Amino acid sequence: MLVSIAIHAFSHQEVRQEESQEVTTTQQSEGSWTTMPDSVVELCMAAPLKTVPEQVVRRTAYVASYNKQTRCPNWVAWQLTAEHTDGELKRMNNFHEDEECPLPRATPKDYKGSGWSRGHMCPAGDNKWNRRAMYDSFSLVNVCPQHPKLNSGVWNSIEMDCRKWARKYGEVYIVCGPVWTKGKHETIGENKVAVPEAFFKVVLCLKGEPKGYGVIVRNTEGNRKKDLYYNSIDEVERMTGIDFFPALPDDVEERVEGDPPQPSL
Repeated sequence: MLVSIAIHAFSHQEVRQEESQEVTTTQQSEGSWTTMPDSVVELCMAAPLKTVPEQVVRRTAYVASYNKQTRCPNWVAWQLTAEHTDGELKRMNNFHEDEECPLPRATPKDYKGSGWSRGHMCPAGDNKWNRRAMYDSFSLVNVCPQHPKLNSGVWNSIEMDCRKWARKYGEVYIVCGPVWTKGKHETIGENKVAVPEAFFKVVLCLKGEPKGYGVIVRNTEGNRKKDLYYNSIDEVERMTGIDFFPALPDDVEERVEGDPPQPSL
């Protein structure tokens, strides 16, 4: 049964643009590191956003849509394979500002003493397979202010559920990011990094019968019964104004995005 969240997420169509929209794309120098193939990036990416700032930033293991107004990503997308659900690398904890994002931008200092954790969108736990991928996961283009208990609790359990799906089916495609309510938002630090009211995550699997699900979780302590809502991908699209997986054939997109919300793990 579809559970509706009691939070009224803003529609991207209702946001007044402060200046003319220009979408820019940057790609990190790959060097000798393995990166997502272009075909995977195309499948992961959401449709272009027309009413909020968007800078598409491609990193070793993910692609992000960065918003210079909120100093947060609009979304972060990646492919998670069974092989990438584990690895030998340890967590680096070297959060760093992303110099390809325009000033002012988030810095580690903005989070210091704020009471908010640096919440990964593409988690470090999905990037133990490659040193550069692990480093990139700590870029602040991949981070939002997140309640500390949510970060270490329910959000972490959602990440582990994604890894279970990847191990079970071989690979999944994930997009996640912040959810904003209407009105003003709390900000932190000198650079005024906006604090989201909630987060979304949508997961797609094309192995066997195509399937998918969505999650909305409030940016609070992360009580599983009160703050976590499983939804169809269609419902998450309605709440966020983001069109996910537009590269899918229409019939496949319609089928997976309308799937029942509770995943079978």
